[in-house]
Amino acid sequence: MKFSESWLREWVNPTISSDELSHQITMAGLEVDAIDSVAGEFTGVLVGEVVECGPHPDADKLQVTKINLGPDFNDGELVDIVCGAKNCRLGLKVAVATVGAVLPGNFKIKKAKLRGVPSHGMLCSESEIGLAESSDGIMELAQDAPLGQCVREYLDLNDVSIDVDLTANRGDCLGLKGLAREVGVLNSLPVTEPVINNVNPTIDDKLSITLSEPKACPRYLGRIIKNIDVTAQTPLWMVEKLRRCGTRSIDPVVDVTNYVLLEQGHPMHAFDLSKIDGGINVRFAKENEKLVLLDGNEVTLSTETLVIADGDTKGNGKALAMAGIFGGQDSGVSTDGENQSKDIFLESAFFAPLAILGKARQYGLHTDSSHRYERGIDPELQHSAMERATQLLLDIVGGEAGPIVEAVSEDDLPKAKTVTLRRKMLDARIGYHIDDEKVTEILTRLGFEVNFTDNTWTVVVPAYRFDISIEVDLIEEVARIFGYNNIPNISPKATLTMRAQKEINLPVSRLRNTLVNRGYQEAITYSFVDPKIQNLIHPNQEVMTLPHPISSEMSVMRLSLWTGLLQSVVYNQNRQQNRIRLFETGLRFIPDESAENGVRQQAMLAGVITGQTNQEHWHMEKAAADFYDIKADVEALLALTGDSSAYQFSKAEIDALHPGQTAAIFRNGNLVGHVGTLHPELERKLGLNGRTLIFELLLSEISTQNIPEAAEISRFPANRRDIAVIVKEDVEAKKVLQLIENVGGNNLVDLNLFDVYQGNGIDAGFKSLAIALVLQDHEKTLEEKDINDVVNRVVDTLKLELDASLRD
Repeated sequence: MKFSESWLREWVNPTISSDELSHQITMAGLEVDAIDSVAGEFTGVLVGEVVECGPHPDADKLQVTKINLGPDFNDGELVDIVCGAKNCRLGLKVAVATVGAVLPGNFKIKKAKLRGVPSHGMLCSESEIGLAESSDGIMELAQDAPLGQCVREYLDLNDVSIDVDLTANRGDCLGLKGLAREVGVLNSLPVTEPVINNVNPTIDDKLSITLSEPKACPRYLGRIIKNIDVTAQTPLWMVEKLRRCGTRSIDPVVDVTNYVLLEQGHPMHAFDLSKIDGGINVRFAKENEKLVLLDGNEVTLSTETLVIADGDTKGNGKALAMAGIFGGQDSGVSTDGENQSKDIFLESAFFAPLAILGKARQYGLHTDSSHRYERGIDPELQHSAMERATQLLLDIVGGEAGPIVEAVSEDDLPKAKTVTLRRKMLDARIGYHIDDEKVTEILTRLGFEVNFTDNTWTVVVPAYRFDISIEVDLIEEVARIFGYNNIPNISPKATLTMRAQKEINLPVSRLRNTLVNRGYQEAITYSFVDPKIQNLIHPNQEVMTLPHPISSEMSVMRLSLWTGLLQSVVYNQNRQQNRIRLFETGLRFIPDESAENGVRQQAMLAGVITGQTNQEHWHMEKAAADFYDIKADVEALLALTGDSSAYQFSKAEIDALHPGQTAAIFRNGNLVGHVGTLHPELERKLGLNGRTLIFELLLSEISTQNIPEAAEISRFPANRRDIAVIVKEDVEAKKVLQLIENVGGNNLVDLNLFDVYQGNGIDAGFKSLAIALVLQDHEKTLEEKDINDVVNRVVDTLKLELDASLRD
């Protein structure tokens, strides 16, 4: 957004220099890219009037003129100047470079003779004083320009153009109105806006307006202006303001709409009324509908492009313009000869940002209008923009204005947002306390409706601030207007506090290190797996299917870590790796309607082994890994909890594992996981070579550990008693040991099963368990009677509970 500083100062005029103003705007978040002078450096150029103009006696293309520079120049003496411009004529007010003047490029004006006729100066064009890159003829000044006044002062050329690089969220500053509001807030000054009076209609002509797409265009205003003079000259003050904002003058109608665009920040467009058939219909383009744009290029419109069309409400008319982007050539205002426009239809509309976003780029376009509509304009600005443009047009091109016709869908217009700002959040984010009154003043000057109670500001956001929606947005507004440089640079006080870490928690790293020390390597596999392979491992189980998978082989979430690990084993075996030990930690995903988002995520630890128990070695016996090898690895993990006795291995059957070689692991009745040998049929289907053993544990069930408690070492000797009990073959040794532990009392300090025997001397269907009991007291030496009492109690309990007997 390029703007003229002098134009801005008509709205608000802080007592600061151009550089200070630019710095202030930049620090407020509206970065200034460049500051350029609006004209070249020159001196000695005055306002003059052509009072005589005749042909040069010896040159067809030259004219001899006498110029009146006013009574204060050489006592009113007329100045002879030879001029070659075609537009030089009697009565014209011109810019005169007198003898001694210095023009841009250090070009000095001297007395001269052209074809024998003296010339004491030069009549200047816009390009010769740095107002334009090129020009056709000399510069024509307004008829009320005061004779003899310095042209630099008359045109206020001691001005600069400031180019501001606005971020996409600050569409409200794409006009002088928004910029002036910002500068006014920054300097605590009132903003003087131009007076916009309602234009009373003098004719009754109007067009009907239909909003076929109210969500894309919830408000559209139109007005007919008849009997205009498009050949009228755009006032120099307007041409200059447009030029200093980077916009060239085209014709008075286009100049006025561009002026309102720059002043109010609201795009407008004018149609030739004679080219409109029927009414106005705001709709989306039809399939393969074409439109010739103002630049002469024809485009084929997408059905997602909003257009302004004529015709009836059924969409039978033709497209006149791309809404909010570019006008059509056939319906544009013309200044050419017999095709001059006499009557126009002026539009002022609010288009939803999402309806315009990206559409211009789709056609290789970028216009001032689309730039603003994409970022959002004030949905309440259409009436004032229409009145302002009408007022300017009637002053410049004359004519008669009809009534304003409005079509609006209130439900689709942006609604006012209310945002709450808390004092504690403001202080916490800024790190500095700004007085309540100052915060309220800043927000009020920004145009917000503010109510402050109980250390909380309740703010109603104006329609033009699309970027304000949450509390931190208001904090940013307060900080940038207060001034980041005004916030003291205070180093934060940082105190170090030891992070609470429960000793009872067992770090996952210890579990990983234990497996690594036992010869495992960690694997990382995908959470999304092949549904066919997973169904082999977990048949007929509900799975979570991805709506947009990377591929069909990665289209479901894993039900366990086994799917990825077993595929990794196949991958390694296909590369001549025979002894494999892998483990992985990660999440599994179980569909569960009662869980958040319909899926239960559980952290798991899984491992797989295959091949020989040990690496090939001349001193080690070759033996394939079996169930007890992987069970030993699992027990090593459980031992880290310091509570191995709380875990029980029980016979189980699941689809993926071999019957009779599968165990479920429980802790206090809760299922912890499974360990076992992979089912031979599954090994065949997956392409595995040899016996494969696998386990999986819930991390939540093995992630706590018992904390050791120090105790006094007994000064009295321990006593060992071995017993051999005969029980039925199907009685688990674990159950025998648990019964002994329960009845052994406090003096039983150790218990160990050291032999299991079946054979000669033992009846069929029975087995002998040899168990060592270690007894010790902390206060005395145990006597034989005390030891026998414990042993007898153990034997009696085993007989009662398990029908066990002592082996002879």
